[in-house]
Amino acid sequence: MSGLLSAMRPLAWDFLATIVFAILTALHVDVRTAAAFSWGAGLAQVLAMKLMRRPIPHLQWAGLGLALVFGAASMITRDPRFVMVKPTLIYAAVGAVMLKRGWLLRYLPARVSGHGEDLMIGWGYAWAAMMFVSGLANLVVAMWFTRLWPAYLAVAPAASKLGLFAVQYVSMRRVIRRRIRAAEAPSLPAAQAA
Repeated sequence: MSGLLSAMRPLAWDFLATIVFAILTALHVDVRTAAAFSWGAGLAQVLAMKLMRRPIPHLQWAGLGLALVFGAASMITRDPRFVMVKPTLIYAAVGAVMLKRGWLLRYLPARVSGHGEDLMIGWGYAWAAMMFVSGLANLVVAMWFTRLWPAYLAVAPAASKLGLFAVQYVSMRRVIRRRIRAAEAPSLPAAQAA
């Protein structure tokens, strides 16, 4: 469980400005105030990383830029949907990056090398599809079910990612174990004959 939580930390960090906006919107805070706090969260992230002398990832800069642009649009129009669409753009960008064949291979443990590469490539595409579907779902909820968006953002993205991760983990574990046993099976009779 701690491994899963540590894997979720970067995602929460990348979406901090959006999470702040969602929480304040759910609490019925004025859109201008919510957008201002969202900006503050995004700027605080960048400043914290600068102070720690850590490189600021492109996605972090993009997140801050989107928070500023959509926050300004929300403040001018008094329509929070501009900020609510931001996760859709992030999901689309992440999904596009995940379309690169084999991006998930680096997460395959060395001890199962040679038994699961094809599966990981397929799961990489499944994760890309999940990002595109998540982006589309966010867009639909933000535009047509605006009042439900904070609750949606609090539950659906994490639940869908955890669900896909669980299915991937269980299925990969079963298939790879079966493949390893099948690969070792021919060597057992030869060892018994000797």
